[in-house]
Amino acid sequence: MVSVIIAAHNEEAVLGACLDAVLGSTRIRPLEVIVTANGCTDHTAEIAISHSVVVIDRPEPGKAAALNAADAVASSGPRVYLDADIIPPNGAIDSLVAALTDTPGALVAVPARRVGTRGRSWPVRAYYRINERLPAFRSGLFGRGLIAVSEEGRARFATFPEMVADDLFLDSQFSDVEKKEVDEVEVVVEAPFTSRDLVKRLERVRRGNAEMRAAADRSDIETSVRPSDRWAWLRDVVLHDPARIPDAVPYVTITLVAALRSRRAARSTDSWGRDESTRAHQTTTVAPHP
Repeated sequence: MVSVIIAAHNEEAVLGACLDAVLGSTRIRPLEVIVTANGCTDHTAEIAISHSVVVIDRPEPGKAAALNAADAVASSGPRVYLDADIIPPNGAIDSLVAALTDTPGALVAVPARRVGTRGRSWPVRAYYRINERLPAFRSGLFGRGLIAVSEEGRARFATFPEMVADDLFLDSQFSDVEKKEVDEVEVVVEAPFTSRDLVKRLERVRRGNAEMRAAADRSDIETSVRPSDRWAWLRDVVLHDPARIPDAVPYVTITLVAALRSRRAARSTDSWGRDESTRAHQTTTVAPHP
């Protein structure tokens, strides 16, 4: 049994398309899809129910708790953690799960990542022209919204800690030789539409990453978390490709603003660390899956 787990908080604009892609293009059988709708004030749960998947409807928001609730009822076997705003391409889940079996030593598999920047402001496009070239996104598990973990790999930890940075936590569980990027599978991660939206996203990501690194330093979580590399943009991108120098100005500015804002006390609505601008461009679909 392969279990696809989707933690969903007010995702009515994107969940239907995500589930259509999973159910319509995956040949794996048996396939178990679990949607944890939590803290929702929209039609997220109804959309999931209409697709005849397992639905957990929790009143409390929080992604880590949502993942843990789904993990608690999932069957034994590989787990696929999927963000509701990611549309997996045809056969993507099949290929990732196959890579766990076909690649010696692989315990976790991810797709290649492409950031969708069409129609975004120039500073946002410039930011991602550097961001996409950072080494961390070649070796890390984060920033893709789709991660497949073998049954052996999932046994590495009991539950997700109550923190925002679930991708960073998963990344910390595995060595580089245990990670497999499946190049023939590519997901599109939609960029925020404006600099303000991008800063909001980065602010929450940075806060979550800092929280997890601090917890690891205190031994509150039993793992070694990937350290922050503040100069990778210069050392590994700009110095290797001087054509990226104009992009460095908005990149550094946006990064610094997000870093300063991340030091503020978090609001309760910050716990999901997501961007609303991309969802505002989607269309709500409540029709049942055929």
